[in-house]
Amino acid sequence: MITTLLVANRGEIARRIFRTARQMGLATVAVYSDADAQAPHVREADQAVRLGPAAARESYLNVAAVLEAARASGADAIHPGYGFLSENADFAEAVMGAGLTWVGPPPSAIRAMGLKDAAKALMIQAGVPVTPGYHGENQHPAHLAAQAEQIGYPVLIKAVAGGGGKGMRKVERASDFAAALGAAKREAAGAFGDDRVLLETYVARPRHIEVQVFGDSHGQVVHLFERDCSLQRRHQKVIEEAPAPGMSAAVREAVCAAAVRAAQAVDYVGAGTVEFIADASEGLRANRVWFMEMNTRLQVEHPVTEAVTGQDLVEWQLRVAAGEPLPLAQDQITLNGWAMEARLYAENPAAGFLPSIGELEHFVLPDSVRVDTGVEAGGAVSPHYDPMIAKLIAHGPTRQAAARRLEKACGEVQVWPVRTNAGFLARCLGEPDFLRGEVDTGFIAARQDALAQSPDPSPAVLSAAAQGLLSQAPTTACEPGGPWSALTGFRLNAAPQASLRLYRDGAAVEAPLEAGPLSADVLLDAAGATVVFEAGEAYAFSGQAPAAVAGEGPAGDGVVIAPMPGKVVAVAVAQGDKVSRGQTLVTLEAMKMEHALTAAFDGVVESVSVSVGAQVSEGVVLARLSPSP
Repeated sequence: MITTLLVANRGEIARRIFRTARQMGLATVAVYSDADAQAPHVREADQAVRLGPAAARESYLNVAAVLEAARASGADAIHPGYGFLSENADFAEAVMGAGLTWVGPPPSAIRAMGLKDAAKALMIQAGVPVTPGYHGENQHPAHLAAQAEQIGYPVLIKAVAGGGGKGMRKVERASDFAAALGAAKREAAGAFGDDRVLLETYVARPRHIEVQVFGDSHGQVVHLFERDCSLQRRHQKVIEEAPAPGMSAAVREAVCAAAVRAAQAVDYVGAGTVEFIADASEGLRANRVWFMEMNTRLQVEHPVTEAVTGQDLVEWQLRVAAGEPLPLAQDQITLNGWAMEARLYAENPAAGFLPSIGELEHFVLPDSVRVDTGVEAGGAVSPHYDPMIAKLIAHGPTRQAAARRLEKACGEVQVWPVRTNAGFLARCLGEPDFLRGEVDTGFIAARQDALAQSPDPSPAVLSAAAQGLLSQAPTTACEPGGPWSALTGFRLNAAPQASLRLYRDGAAVEAPLEAGPLSADVLLDAAGATVVFEAGEAYAFSGQAPAAVAGEGPAGDGVVIAPMPGKVVAVAVAQGDKVSRGQTLVTLEAMKMEHALTAAFDGVVESVSVSVGAQVSEGVVLARLSPSP
């Protein structure tokens, strides 16, 4: 019997678990780092205990601090959420050793499935088909390169201990293997403390299919059908759905049965996800679906399964952890309609999806769909944690209905000055091939230029911006260079044919000036800009021409700056080196991912200002280039 639940996590997943815990009559305990002291999950819990400084290793990953928080608060159970310590068998053992209830699978199951190479060997024994590749112990770069040649390019490098796309690289040719291997190992070591990798054949048109499984301590294992998570960017899921499009009853039965066998092979208890890769070049076929890995925890995308089955998976977790049998037998679990989830990230798609951090001065999410979020207006996006700030989940009777509903919801997102991928998500959901169910893991990459770039502001946006600028500072507007001085075609007592010169990203645009009330989607920014929201995008305008700054060069002037706070993990060039446009110069690690900063043109390295291991702030100059003579 659980009475007081501590959630060893943060943000939206902590809030989501608390919601179910309260419904079940449990007391709740939050933990937090210094960066999260004012976060919503801290305020919503019955108790909150500080773990330590902002860095995850000193707070959320500090096992001793989490256990002490449980003791001090009187908690008798710990739920790890996902990420952080959720798949750490040593942590699970420490929780159980302290006499607490562990809301998760047995440590033995975590260990069995935690290393991808060992897990695949186990799956072969259990009769579960696995992806062809190299899963051996020899990690010498030359041996791995030889194995890659034997498998045949392209190959996929994957971290043995990882997930979430971290420590993963696709390699097209032998000449790129060494660099990709080094990057994958660095990222894996930083994320998981283990730099070992495995190699897999790269499937030309892969689909990412995963099955939600659940086991109890009475020997029962069931599945709650499949999810499709094929829409990915850099191997990170962007949009997930349940069920999978194009999945026949026969293939579903085969894949779900394989997932159940996988869970049974490790005496699984609790919530887990068995992930498969499918070769979709000829549609989904049972003999072209292979086991990839098992995530021994609740998944980020669990809400879509909840939507189509009508079950609360967190409640299942808590009941199973308390020793109860599974709430339903396999034949009692049914599918109803279609559900989709979109991950709202604090990032700028138009700038290469670089994370965006800072205060959420304006933060409005739709109320037409389920929204799971860990932040609120007035809060901030920290550089210390994952940039996902919300999940939007829509359910409908059909796939098209769910997609259209979610597209509309993404278009209603309003966030400023932090940038988000809301417009990008809306464009993905409205893309004709996506609506037809023609998806694979390369879907976004093949269309990235079109999907990532914000469309030009519509006439309605320009008109709203003009109204907003004129409404916020009439006196300033009359000054030389102000908006009123740029009015053209303006006549009193005549048909409204005036236009106003505005500035966006330093470029002048003419905006029609029309009579009428100020649009509800206009934000009058404190810095003097007018921000107009449309279809998930935020368009910022100024009424003043940008002033020239002494010594400031044009875009692409060769100054390479840090786009966010982070740690320098690689410096690929030195002073005097000749570089080509697009060549990686410095690699920065921030928000749990590596970001390659590249040369804007062919040139010569004038200087490098940082070294490996340096912690840098946003805006710091990392290197300087000069054009080739």
